[in-house]
Amino acid sequence: MNKIPATVITGFLGAGKTSIIRHMIENNNDKKLAFLINEFGDLGIDREVLLGCGMEDCQEEDIVELSNGCICCTVADDFLPTMEKLLDRENPPQHILIETSGLALPKPLVKAFDWPSVKSRATVDGVITVVDSKALSEGKFASDEQMVQKQRQEDESLDHENPLHEVFADQLLCADVVIMNKIDLLEESEIKKIKLELKSQVRDGVSFIESSNASVSSDAILGLGFASEETINERKTHQEHHHHDEHDHDEFNSFTVELGEVKNIDKLEKDLLSVVKKYNILRVKGFIYNSEKTMRQVIQGVGPRFTKYFDRPWNDNEIKSTRLVIIGLHDINPEQVASELK
Repeated sequence: MNKIPATVITGFLGAGKTSIIRHMIENNNDKKLAFLINEFGDLGIDREVLLGCGMEDCQEEDIVELSNGCICCTVADDFLPTMEKLLDRENPPQHILIETSGLALPKPLVKAFDWPSVKSRATVDGVITVVDSKALSEGKFASDEQMVQKQRQEDESLDHENPLHEVFADQLLCADVVIMNKIDLLEESEIKKIKLELKSQVRDGVSFIESSNASVSSDAILGLGFASEETINERKTHQEHHHHDEHDHDEFNSFTVELGEVKNIDKLEKDLLSVVKKYNILRVKGFIYNSEKTMRQVIQGVGPRFTKYFDRPWNDNEIKSTRLVIIGLHDINPEQVASELK
């Protein structure tokens, strides 16, 4: 029985993980894919962004959001049952892509593939770590300076601690492939310098891919055949000498802001930039509704950098409204932010 390959895509918030997956959907080569998305926010925006790709192969049941907290903290409660359901399907996927949250450690997730009900039916084709090259050139892990601070997510069952630089180190140490994204924002000399630094932090034999706007061929990262779960114990973590893999999620808060119709999109972006700076907001994700446009507009922001694009026409049966998920640190005041945007 051939095992179904699964690709684990890890990397910090805003590095380009979702964009890479979206690009893979749009250049699918007729392969039946399934996606497990581990994202923060109560709207499931990443899932909606992926469903908006408009491709026939992009079916709703093939995109599953794991919403019970950090994927590496909820392996037994959330990830494994979801994997089992995928594998038990009458027509299972040909390849599974798993997008972790920016704070997840990849090693516990890869080790989960040794679970008896999964081991005989699925294998880790490869661990892909996506890095924000522009942020690294500025001495940061992510484009927003707040992301350099420790972060914490409270989980009902587990509470691990680990500084941000150790999470980054573990994501590199577990990688089979490192994607250096956003190189279009750098000079050639900067790219070479960052690659040298990254190569000093990874295992021997790890390959590097340079990309702009997360445009990476699926042929470059699917079908690698690493069976990473078989060598996972050899991939030492930053704190391997400790008894437990620990990582730290500094408390954060995520909430949704409903704005109805927005006619002046430039003013919305200007207002968003203002509240991002004022309240140290980490990320903004959502959709914009403008009755003068037939298409739904996606807006995504990491720190002060925003991108917008039209993804698909509004469906007849969906509520047309501007909805934003705001992710900030634990002491952010949702009412104040919403009031200023409205």
